Amino acid sequence: MYMHRVVWLLLFPVCVRAQEPLMDSAGLVVPGATPRLVARTFDFTEGASVDKHGNVFFTDQPNNRIWEYDTHGRLSLFMDSAGRSNGMYFDAHGNLVSCADEIDELWSISPHKKVRVLVHDLDGHRLNGPNDLWIDTRGGIYFTDPYYQRPYWNRSQPDLPQQCTYYLAPGAHHPFVVDSSLVKPNGIVGTPDGKHLYIADIQDGKTYIFTIQPDGHLTDRRLFVSMGSDGITLDERGDLYLTGRGVTVFSPEGKRIAHIPIPEGWTANLCFGGADKRTLFITASKGIYVLPMTVSGVE
Repeated sequence: MYMHRVVWLLLFPVCVRAQEPLMDSAGLVVPGATPRLVARTFDFTEGASVDKHGNVFFTDQPNNRIWEYDTHGRLSLFMDSAGRSNGMYFDAHGNLVSCADEIDELWSISPHKKVRVLVHDLDGHRLNGPNDLWIDTRGGIYFTDPYYQRPYWNRSQPDLPQQCTYYLAPGAHHPFVVDSSLVKPNGIVGTPDGKHLYIADIQDGKTYIFTIQPDGHLTDRRLFVSMGSDGITLDERGDLYLTGRGVTVFSPEGKRIAHIPIPEGWTANLCFGGADKRTLFITASKGIYVLPMTVSGVE
């Protein structure tokens, strides 16, 4: 257990700093609200994803579990032995698609917890470690594949020479590379109209926006902001939420409009949950936090 804690701190080194004030020039946060701690009983929380009812699912990756935080504020264990799930996203059929990096696969987990492996390898080579994903309106899956050495692996170097972003077309069994230009792609999310995809390069400290083509390929890469991120999400106005040192929000034009401090060493992921999708759910190190918002999410 202690080894897991050490490794996650090495992956995301932190420093102690004074708590920053909440900055919200766009009125995104309900007036007077601050992030509320729900629980701090985990080793490292990740993978926040919301179902169609507003229930939020997240992972405690070192402990290999997926948890559910429902619309009534109840916390319960959804799945044990969860393939070391990291980033997750619900498909249109209610299946929880997971970046299961225990042996670097892409999983689909049914509501009854039946697992179907969507991607096992890439032409016989083990993936680096599927990290985060987004599913388009056709059911195609974009996922990032950076390499972070895990304590539960029996290897110490990647099989693949590059850390790429892939697309698994609807009904396909083999993904193809849609971007290989980023140093270490991590957080990923697409716009509801399916026209654009954001990918964060966490190591290079940048987030890019791409144009999505009808066949799933990406074109027209443009720098969106000079800030990387772990998990990312969008609200109904098109504002982009980045994580790391708390939550930082940028307008569709790339202007910094809000910063939400979280009293943890690292903020890993987030999504909008609740019956009205107006509660920002935040995974941060050992804890999970919620914050009432004036805007709703689009996932």
